[in-house]
Amino acid sequence: MQNKLTISLIVPCYNEETNIQKGVLDKIGNYTKNVNEFIEVLIVDDGSTDKSTQIVSRDYLSRFPKFKLVKNPHQGKAYTVIKGIREARGDYVLFTDIDLATPIEESTKLITEIKNGYTIVIGSRNSHRQGAPLLRKIMAIGFIYIRNIFIGLSDIRDTQCGFKGFQRKTALNIIDHLHVFKKKKVIKGSSVSAGFDLEFLFLAVKSKAKIKEIPVTWKHVETKNVNFIKDAFETIKDILLIKYYDITQKYHL
Repeated sequence: MQNKLTISLIVPCYNEETNIQKGVLDKIGNYTKNVNEFIEVLIVDDGSTDKSTQIVSRDYLSRFPKFKLVKNPHQGKAYTVIKGIREARGDYVLFTDIDLATPIEESTKLITEIKNGYTIVIGSRNSHRQGAPLLRKIMAIGFIYIRNIFIGLSDIRDTQCGFKGFQRKTALNIIDHLHVFKKKKVIKGSSVSAGFDLEFLFLAVKSKAKIKEIPVTWKHVETKNVNFIKDAFETIKDILLIKYYDITQKYHL
């Protein structure tokens, strides 16, 4: 590892005008400007149709020199994160949801484990999921059960927390071997792409990457970009596809 650890922070953005007006980017900017490991903050826009990109360009890029706006066609969160990984300049990438359900200050925990030599560090929410609707909690339990049956990953307690860090070299190798999220999709509306985390971590385990899961603070934030029923069916479909590609030996790392 180099003497100086360099990290690119990726912040996916899709029609986040409301969150931006709540000051989330101010919190990210004020925090990262004082953390030397962060060399850039990539706000990767997923083809927003509101004023998100205009606000970022007008109010934030000049205030926070580490900020960079990256525009991507609307393809869902998975391809937004992939775009950010490919554009990043840091040796490591860390991504966070723009709603800051996990406070950006929790990144110190991930950075500590990166310095300890882990190539992938996963934030893990506690089982109570503070403030989350009962339906979401029930669906999360069912999701874990289905996931464990079809593709394993039972050693990872929380695959879906939107707060993770990767060695960029490792992440690039993994995304080059994705199959479910290999071809870009045409979608309408929001897509949280929960299956991306699953396929990414499934391949990370297969490649014997050094993975560390650590507890982080998390509080439910209501968002219009999550549709529990639609997202659940999409995720189950992706789990079955991962299983299919695995048994047909399509994954080669």
